Amino acid sequence: MEKKGVLVPMLLAIAAAILYLMVLTSKERALSNNYEMGQVLVARVDLPERTVLKEDMVEAVSVPRRFMEQDAFEVKTPSDIKMINNLVTRIRIPKGNQITQSALISLSPDAGLSVKVPPGYRGAILSVDPEMKALIKPGDHVDVLVTFDAVMADGHKEKVTATILQNVLVIAVGTNMGQGMNAKQFNAASASENKAAAFSEKSMISVALNPDEAQYLALAMVQGQISVIVRGLGDVEMHPMEMASFRRLFK
Repeated sequence: MEKKGVLVPMLLAIAAAILYLMVLTSKERALSNNYEMGQVLVARVDLPERTVLKEDMVEAVSVPRRFMEQDAFEVKTPSDIKMINNLVTRIRIPKGNQITQSALISLSPDAGLSVKVPPGYRGAILSVDPEMKALIKPGDHVDVLVTFDAVMADGHKEKVTATILQNVLVIAVGTNMGQGMNAKQFNAASASENKAAAFSEKSMISVALNPDEAQYLALAMVQGQISVIVRGLGDVEMHPMEMASFRRLFK
């Protein structure tokens, strides 16, 4: 009877000790999780609204996981920084703030064309034949020609073609702004554009022009018919061009 009286308190003490250890271990684990470190992307500089992100605009910093934003971009490998390439800030992100997924949108028409226009240039839209649009990609360079009725010295009109713009940068083709769409996104965008194109004989490309070029393009669009020709990769030379006419061709 005496042994039983000793055994019961001992078992209760052991059970209490085990319970205490379980609670202690759980609290230690929770405390450890709170202060476990992780790496997140933060803004290296102030990022205004609608900024197209590049790797040199962000950096990875270590923070306790308890202070990580819920939708922060976590960096587990060095290549994870590439995740933000060609994403666009939806709102201003001050220097040092974490980059969150909710603060970004993809490079698409939702971000607007202005995010692709280089500094000092203007964005303009040109109509091209659907067959030509299928062969042009963002980043290509094109020349712009205009065909119009010119008044000759003797007063008669003659159809001529002049190259008015050379080495013009294409910044978008339809809704493709060079955002690196995967096959599923590309097919969905193409299907949507093809459906819209069924009601139009022309497709659209967007180009970057300096202010003077923009004026001449606007003038050419009301004076005659615009044509676009594609340059070869790496061809950036500018050439003096004479106007073309059948009279000059067969003279």
